[in-house]
Amino acid sequence: MAAIAAGGARPVSGKTPSAGPKFSKSGTVWRVIAPEVVLRNTVTDADGDTANLTFQVYTTNADGTPKSQVDLDGSGSYGVLVSPYVASGGTAKVTVPYGILKPGVLYKFRTSAFDGSLYETTWSAWADFRIEPYVTFPAPQASSTIDTTAQENREFTRTNPGPALPTLDANGAVKREATQERTCGKPDAEGRKICIALSPPTAASEARAQKREEALRDAARTRARKAGESSAEAAATAADAPLADLVPWCSDEPAGKDYMNRTDACVKSIGSGTLIFIDTNDATIGSAKFDFEQRIKTYPNKSSGGSDFAEFDQQIRIMPVLISPELKGVTLRWNTQSTCAACVTSVIRWADDFDNAAGNNAYWNANDWNAYTDGRWGTRATTWNGTGKERIDLSWSITATVDASTTATATADFGSSGIAQVQELAPRCDDIVGGSAPGCVLPFFKPIYTLDTNKYPAAGGYYWYMQQVMPDHAGSKRWDSLMHYLGPDTPVKTSTGSTWTSDNSRNVICGSGSAWSVHPSDTSVGSVDCDEYAMASTHESGGYPKSVNLVASGTKCAQLFTDKLGDGSSNFGLLADTRTATNGPSGTERCGRAAVSSAQNQRAFSGFPAPAWRMLDGDGFFLTLPGFEHCTSTATTCAWSKIG
Repeated sequence: MAAIAAGGARPVSGKTPSAGPKFSKSGTVWRVIAPEVVLRNTVTDADGDTANLTFQVYTTNADGTPKSQVDLDGSGSYGVLVSPYVASGGTAKVTVPYGILKPGVLYKFRTSAFDGSLYETTWSAWADFRIEPYVTFPAPQASSTIDTTAQENREFTRTNPGPALPTLDANGAVKREATQERTCGKPDAEGRKICIALSPPTAASEARAQKREEALRDAARTRARKAGESSAEAAATAADAPLADLVPWCSDEPAGKDYMNRTDACVKSIGSGTLIFIDTNDATIGSAKFDFEQRIKTYPNKSSGGSDFAEFDQQIRIMPVLISPELKGVTLRWNTQSTCAACVTSVIRWADDFDNAAGNNAYWNANDWNAYTDGRWGTRATTWNGTGKERIDLSWSITATVDASTTATATADFGSSGIAQVQELAPRCDDIVGGSAPGCVLPFFKPIYTLDTNKYPAAGGYYWYMQQVMPDHAGSKRWDSLMHYLGPDTPVKTSTGSTWTSDNSRNVICGSGSAWSVHPSDTSVGSVDCDEYAMASTHESGGYPKSVNLVASGTKCAQLFTDKLGDGSSNFGLLADTRTATNGPSGTERCGRAAVSSAQNQRAFSGFPAPAWRMLDGDGFFLTLPGFEHCTSTATTCAWSKIG
C-alpha cells in the first residue's frame, strides 16, 4: 500500500458489504439474481474527503473459507475492481462484467478504502454471495411420458336444477331452497290426479346407485358366460359401463354429484321423483318412485361424431325404485327443449340396461320389474347445420301417466342447462375452427394444457416464474386464474381493419420495434428467441389491445434470460436481464420476455390443441407446469423436478 501522508486520517470501509441485485439475503448469503453482480459497501473518511473502494472476490472451499481470487478486471495483475469516488459516508459500488462470475457458485468479497492519498490498512469483513437463478433446470429430454392434453373429469354445480330442487353453491351449500314442493296435473274424468315431487340425492339413493352398478355388472358377467365367453372375458365385460350409457366413464363416478369434461357431462344430482296417484279426497291410490340421471355428449369433430354436421346427444337414465300394483303400469315421457336456431333432433331411442330396444317411452309393468337391472335409457341426437357459432340452451322435463287412468298426467321440471351467466350444460356448435369439420363442445369446461417440462424445462421454468409474479397470475391453476384464447372469431381489429392475430400481439412485446436484444449466455444454451408471457395467442398477452396486462412496449415487461450454471452440474437457470432494469424485475410486471432456447420457445406451446378442443375467442384454459408446481415462492430458487 502507499506510504502514509503526515497528518491525515485513513478512510474506512463499511461493516455491511452487500451484493445484488436485489440486495437480499438468504441466511448469511446475499442472493444475486443476475451474473452482472453489483458489489457495494459504504466508505467514510474522517477528514470528509471523497474516497473509493477496491473490491476483491474469491471462490470458496467446501467449508466456506476463501479459496482462489477471481480476476475481476481481466488484467491478470490485480484482479480487482475499483469504484468511483463517493462522498464520505456514501455507498461505493462496482458492477462485475458478464462472464466472470458463474451462477450457482458461492463467492466471498471484501473491500479496502482509498481517499486519494491514504489507504485503509485492513480489508473489510468478508461477505458471501451467490448468483441464484429464479429457477434451475436440466437440458431438455429427447422424449417424455407427459400427456400434455390429458384431462380429468371435474365436479361442477348446476345453477338451475329446476324449481323442485334446491340450488347449491360450488361447495355444496344450499343457495336457494326448492320453490316447488310438487306438481300435479289435471284430474281425469273420475277426478283422480297424478302428482310428482322431486327430491335431491340422499344417502339411501346413493346406496341404491352402488347396488345397481354391482347388480348390472353381475348380470353382464352372467350374460357373457352364457354367450360362451371365458371367465377373463366375462370379467372384462362386467367391468364395463352399462351398454346403453352415452358417457361410459359416468357410471364410475360417485352418485349425487355432477361431473364433466370438454365433451361430456354426467349429471347425477337430480335425485329421485315420487309419483302419487290420488283420488278426489287427495287420498293416495298408489305411488311409484324412480331415480334419475342425465348425460350430455358433444362431438368436437367429424371423426368423433361420424357426421358432416356438428352433433350433440342427450340422454336420461330412469331407474325404478317402487311401483304400486294399483297403478298397473307407469309410462314416463322425456321432454327436451332447446333454443337452437339451426338444429334437427332425432326421435328418442329407448333402451334397457343392456341396450336392447325398449319401446317408444320408458314403461314398466307394475307387476314385472327389477329395482337394479330394469333401468331405461332415453337418447336423443341433435345435429347442428348452422354457420358461425351458436350456444344452445337446453331444458328438460318428465311427463308421467299410469295404466290405472286413461287421461291423468303430471309433469316434473328437471331444470335447464344453467342460468344465463353460466350455462354450464349448454353445448356450443361452430364451423369456425380452422382445418376441422363443424363440431360441438361444452365450453363451460375449462381445459388444462400441461406443458411438457421434460422436453421444454427452460420454457416451463420461465412460465412458472411469470405465473407467480404477474398481478393476474395468468394461467395459474394455483391462483385459479384462467388464460383466454385469442380465437379466429375475435372482433378486435388492427388499424387497417384486419382481424387481430397473435402476430400483432407478439410484435408489441418481441417484434422488431420492441427494443429487445439478446443477452449474452453460454454457448451451450444455443440460439435463443424472445419468448413472451402471457402467450401472444391469449387475451392476457401484454400486446393484446384489450388485455388487462396491456403495455405500450415490451420494455415494460420483466426482462429475463437463460444461462448455464457454473456449479459443476449440467443444469441451467433463469436469471434477470439487468441491462435496462438495473435491479431486475420488480415482481409486479404485467408481462415477461425472456431469451429462451429457440427450440423450446417455438415448440413448448406449439402443441396446444385449439382445434381439437374447439377453442374460440375468449375460451378459458389453465396452463400447468409439472416439475415446477411444487415451488411456491420466487424468493428462493425453484429446482425442477423430473416427472414420469
